[in-house]
Amino acid sequence: MLKRITTDQLRIGMFIQELGGSWMSHPFWRSKFLLTDEKTLAKVVESGVPDLVIDTARGLDVPAVAAAPAPAPPMVAPPAEPGAAPEPPHTVLPPVASPDYRQAAALCDRSLVVVNTLFHEARMGNAIDAEHCVPVVQEVIDSVAQNPTTLTSLARLKTANGYAYMHAVAVCALMVSLARTMGLTPEQTREAGLAGLMLDIGKTRMPPELHDKPGRLTDAEQAQFQAHVRHGQQLLLEAGGFSEAVIDVALHHHERVDGAGYPDKLAGDRISLLSRMAAVCDVYDAVTSRRPYHAPWDPAEAMSHLARTKGQFDTRVFHSFVKSVGVYPNGSLVRLRSERLAVVRSQGLASLLAPKVAVFYSVAERHALEPFELDLADAKADDKITGIESPEAWRFKDLDRLWLGPLK
Repeated sequence: MLKRITTDQLRIGMFIQELGGSWMSHPFWRSKFLLTDEKTLAKVVESGVPDLVIDTARGLDVPAVAAAPAPAPPMVAPPAEPGAAPEPPHTVLPPVASPDYRQAAALCDRSLVVVNTLFHEARMGNAIDAEHCVPVVQEVIDSVAQNPTTLTSLARLKTANGYAYMHAVAVCALMVSLARTMGLTPEQTREAGLAGLMLDIGKTRMPPELHDKPGRLTDAEQAQFQAHVRHGQQLLLEAGGFSEAVIDVALHHHERVDGAGYPDKLAGDRISLLSRMAAVCDVYDAVTSRRPYHAPWDPAEAMSHLARTKGQFDTRVFHSFVKSVGVYPNGSLVRLRSERLAVVRSQGLASLLAPKVAVFYSVAERHALEPFELDLADAKADDKITGIESPEAWRFKDLDRLWLGPLK
């Protein structure tokens, strides 16, 4: 049984499952170990970790009298006015986040208010007003034009509970960025952003228990889930004000170029360009997001996986998507030729293979380094990326701070 305790409750013989706080704030590189001596106990206490998790099945438990107090019950928000939309989620940033990311987070939060309201109205059976979406899409377009990767990188920080709403904003940003990379007209770019925003509106008509069900869906549940694209089409048709292209994306963003998608098993060019674009953006954001039933993939891992998925995505669209997001998107954990680990901070202007990174760990010496930025496009750097690494495998925590803000 896992139990969270404070350091003053820690005793020799306990099995430490996880140390609280940032992995950079303490000297322990093993995240799980049996506490066997006074020296290590003192080291944990002196490290200043706020709390830790012990596994009572693999070590001692805290005495009943010393057990940590039960957490206070969560605060319950006062009841909303009848028919009012619930409070939307917020974008949570580390304190070190740079002004660019804070500006993008503010845009995310403004967008979430609109998306939350639209989804709530659809869930209540009310008509959706397309005019409410236009300012959101335009703000996203302006943000992407100013800094192509800030908003698309930030959007993957969504929490599991806020996934549905933030997914809409994230796909909107990814679609806008992709449209710009592909050289689409301003009108097509606006349609692409609006299509991304309304992509999953049909899920408001799905049974709530299907949204985040862990494990495999039954055939009946799968049919209910796939029906969300028909619901989305119908909702947008009933609302009016949405173009045929946007409605088509709501219906066909799960089609695949090899004909293996749904609902109509369209293949190749029978799938509209915007729907082929949405297929890539939708999957990428889904796999890099934290969900109740799975941890997020590292962005570079996701890109590598999508590249190996033959027959599902339009080749030209996917190549443009890689250019818009990066071979190694911001936040990716990579290994360098110098046998150091680094996190991608921003994309290189000269080459997709040479971004700016924050170097922070020596693999050869198995210890942390004082983080510093390295521009791999600079010949003086004399280093390059040799592969991608899984943060889950390394058990690093708080890697986000290495790409969201200043290193010092």
